[in-house]
Amino acid sequence: MPSNLEPAAWREFVASRRTTRDFLPTPVPDELIDIIIQDGLTAPSWSNTRPFLVAVAKGDVRDRISKEFLARWAAADKALEGGLLGKIKLFFTRYGLPQSDYKVFRAYPKDLKVRSAKVGAELYGHIGIKRDDRKARSAQWARNYEFFGAPVSLFIFTHSGLGEYSTSDAGLFMENLMLSAHAHGLGTCAQGASALWAPPVKAEFDVPKEYKLLCGIAVGYRSDAHVNSFKADRLDISKIKLEAK
Repeated sequence: MPSNLEPAAWREFVASRRTTRDFLPTPVPDELIDIIIQDGLTAPSWSNTRPFLVAVAKGDVRDRISKEFLARWAAADKALEGGLLGKIKLFFTRYGLPQSDYKVFRAYPKDLKVRSAKVGAELYGHIGIKRDDRKARSAQWARNYEFFGAPVSLFIFTHSGLGEYSTSDAGLFMENLMLSAHAHGLGTCAQGASALWAPPVKAEFDVPKEYKLLCGIAVGYRSDAHVNSFKADRLDISKIKLEAK
């Protein structure tokens, strides 16, 4: 370990990384994006295969993807608001229906749903959105498809040939990348919502057919918006540490 890196300082640094949900429009230099991607590649990988690809969306490409995402979300949201008739119409028009490479919508297992519900309630409470305020909740969800204002969205693709090992490697890569971004003064937001519709992303990049869209990562400089002061609870190790029988 480098002699100038104290364990306590490292722990403080990694604990200080938090999800950014509002970004400044300030451009991120291309060379800085390359640096954080390169740092991501220092993560371990299954037989050193690195079974993932990264698409960097910025400028017009980023804006076209965002525009299409927002249009599809608007169609889906309108259908959901319209009850059964709206859902039937959505089914026939198809526009707005999920077109993800992985199954994005899954029912949370009972033991995990509690955690998901807790952070959702706390986040929306933090920004003043009531549970029964459907319009405000929908508008906040739509922010996902504006990448929360970030000037850059990275899209992570994994090789289908290695299955879960590809997604595991991608997760290791993403964590190193996001910590590097944090070290360089950038905020990040890992976005499963960006995987809901793969076609708009694949239309902008030459993606090999064996690669699937896993998620996106919004990257940019944090704003001073109130939402960025939200801090989700961190689990105590007792919640995940197994004891021997």
